[in-house]
Amino acid sequence: MRIDIISIFPDFFEPLKLSLIGKAQEKNLVEINIHDLRDFTHDKHKTVDDAPYGGGPGMVMSPTPWGDAIDSILNTTEQATLIIPTPSGEAFIQKTANQLTTEEHLIFACGRYEGIDARVAQHYINSEKIKEVKEISLGNYVLNGGEVASIAIIEAVTRLIPGVLGNEESAIDDSFAPGEMEDRTEGPIFTRPPVWRDLEVPEILLSGDHKKIADWRKSQQSSATPKSS
Repeated sequence: MRIDIISIFPDFFEPLKLSLIGKAQEKNLVEINIHDLRDFTHDKHKTVDDAPYGGGPGMVMSPTPWGDAIDSILNTTEQATLIIPTPSGEAFIQKTANQLTTEEHLIFACGRYEGIDARVAQHYINSEKIKEVKEISLGNYVLNGGEVASIAIIEAVTRLIPGVLGNEESAIDDSFAPGEMEDRTEGPIFTRPPVWRDLEVPEILLSGDHKKIADWRKSQQSSATPKSS
């Protein structure tokens, strides 16, 4: 899979060099390229935003550098899926991650300020080189930009690529995994020591009876309904 990320803060993505995603890149399972949006501006101040038409607070990211940046990436590929993280997008769930894992090329457009001029998404919906434009939301809250959301999506997607996880069974047993776990989360988990600060591991887990352990774990699964305080 190839992933291209466009942002005015390219250093934000240094964590993608670490852990499983870093190893996946070393194994050539995933290719991740970071692009600085300011490299596609045309003035000495490298301006990427302007005041919103119709008035209102904040600034809006100009379509001009975004179009140039995305076009420069599309020149090297047949088709790609363009992902724009935004609070107004569709909710990101495990099913979405499963779908994106089948794509060969993802482009992440990380907006800032009040967001990216809406014509960027409108334009690329009709582009022959864009397979799909997906506006995605992590939840009903607002972040300072699309970088955090992009990293979360990339982690959720790339860990499903065969060979990325050390144990392929992990993805099968994950919360929200297709099958029995699709709408459920895993129950509590434990490791050594058997007693920690007077708290004991459930006796069933020490019994060695795999059938009873499996039944207990199933009973501890929770509905995927989000919790709120």
